[in-house]
Amino acid sequence: MLTSLEIRWFYQGKLPEVVKTWFETELPGEILGTPDEREDVYLYTKPVCDYLNIKLRQGRLEVKWRKAELGILRIGERSQGNPEKWVKWMCEDPSADSITPIAVLGKGPWLSVQKRRSQRFYQVTVNTSMTLVPITQVMPNSCAVEVTQLQVQGNDWWSLAFETFGEDTSLKEFQAIANQVFKAYSGSELQVQDSFAYPKWLSSVG
Repeated sequence: MLTSLEIRWFYQGKLPEVVKTWFETELPGEILGTPDEREDVYLYTKPVCDYLNIKLRQGRLEVKWRKAELGILRIGERSQGNPEKWVKWMCEDPSADSITPIAVLGKGPWLSVQKRRSQRFYQVTVNTSMTLVPITQVMPNSCAVEVTQLQVQGNDWWSLAFETFGEDTSLKEFQAIANQVFKAYSGSELQVQDSFAYPKWLSSVG
């Protein structure tokens, strides 16, 4: 079981050049490796069940359940979002009877999403003030900042997200990292009505 604190925004269209430039060249530290390209296959329902996320990813079944909604969080000077706490379980079955994308696509409410994701990782150190520290791997109380280009049913979308792992990360630390990262952000204001997790997004595109 894996616990995460996360906040996401979704927007239709190609990733704006100003956001791409900000993420690739204006943030401190290094991008984590090369962009991760993959297909995730989601099970979605209508009416939307926005507290449950079920998907097939790289040969395993992943189930996420929303543990808590944490209210509206202001980030930087111009953006707001909805932070949520999620719990994830993963199941791998190498047998021939395991569920595969080929087995489910076209046979029910399963939806294929093509992703191209880039990530950076940060920590905050607290002395007399909070300092943003770029890191190159997941560590306790670290935060992933990710930009993802999405394609679903032939349509382009993009997403920006912050995600931490573990029970100990506080909302204050989470906000401190996001505020530091957004100092150089010059893209469009990120609106609270566009901030939600994958289940709610899928209900609008499926």
